[in-house]
Amino acid sequence: MGKFLLVDSRKLDGFEGLHQAVHGSHVDVMQLGRGRLRGTLSHIGIGDFSLSIGSFNVGMRTQRVSSDDKLIIGMLLAAEQRVAHWSFDMQPNDVLVIPPLLEHDGVFHGASAYAAMRLDLNDVASLFGGEARLSDPDTWRSRGHFRADTANGAIATRRLVAIMSHLRTNELGLTQSTAEYWKRAIVECMAVNVMSSLPPDDSGWLPSARRLIRRVEDYLDETGTRPVHVSEICAALGVSRRTLHRAFQEVFGLGPASFLRHKRLCAVHSILHESAPGSTTVAAVAMGQGFYELGRFAQYYLAMFGERPSQTLGLATLPTAGEGVARA
Repeated sequence: MGKFLLVDSRKLDGFEGLHQAVHGSHVDVMQLGRGRLRGTLSHIGIGDFSLSIGSFNVGMRTQRVSSDDKLIIGMLLAAEQRVAHWSFDMQPNDVLVIPPLLEHDGVFHGASAYAAMRLDLNDVASLFGGEARLSDPDTWRSRGHFRADTANGAIATRRLVAIMSHLRTNELGLTQSTAEYWKRAIVECMAVNVMSSLPPDDSGWLPSARRLIRRVEDYLDETGTRPVHVSEICAALGVSRRTLHRAFQEVFGLGPASFLRHKRLCAVHSILHESAPGSTTVAAVAMGQGFYELGRFAQYYLAMFGERPSQTLGLATLPTAGEGVARA
């Protein structure tokens, strides 16, 4: 594993394993349901940021003491029966905010699965930059419950689980730049459910679409070939996701996420085109540009370039017409 990615995955055999339900935070646990507890628990650490995903098959009572100075943002991935945190009744895909130094209690009445990310409160200004309310640390100092949009919430849950699965099995490690991208991708899965429950922010001045696009492209030029997440652009330019989306739709007819995906596909193509077989792999290059579902990546690549990524890599060793004449 690269030094920017720490992974720990284990099977649970007893409720004691859930004392570390959130990486770096102790949780007091009591089993409520009958039967032997079985489950899984996985942690991913990217610097001071961590993501934990757990599942268990019986009812549980959880309590966290007020000694943790980190912000915890959790999401209920699945539940067979009622789940309550404080006085909030949770539905699948809902997001829960546990502020630093605040006691927390939860009751799971049956088999459940959850995700929780743990981060420093000072990091929210960067991770949620461009969103006036979410980038303000004071927003996260109070406990909160955000009801997820039905369709988008399910998509965010599937994406979060897929990211965890891929990073957990990733043998290539992460560079500093790709680690930052994956951290933002994880945060985005929960942020989309938070923002869907907030009223639309139509206030403020909307910059000229083309002027804003120029600022975005200048920023992308400065970052080079590393993958850039939408939330990073919002934070750097101080614009909201809605403002950015409207500008990209007006200029390109597609959203910023699709635009950035096309740009990353072009970066993959250029790297493969200039690399000799044996010097790298398609999987390594794709992962380095933020693609974790290789099957879907291959579909995107074929649709855009009319060839498979392995074909592009193979073409790197073929001489051009001029080179062939010179060798003859």
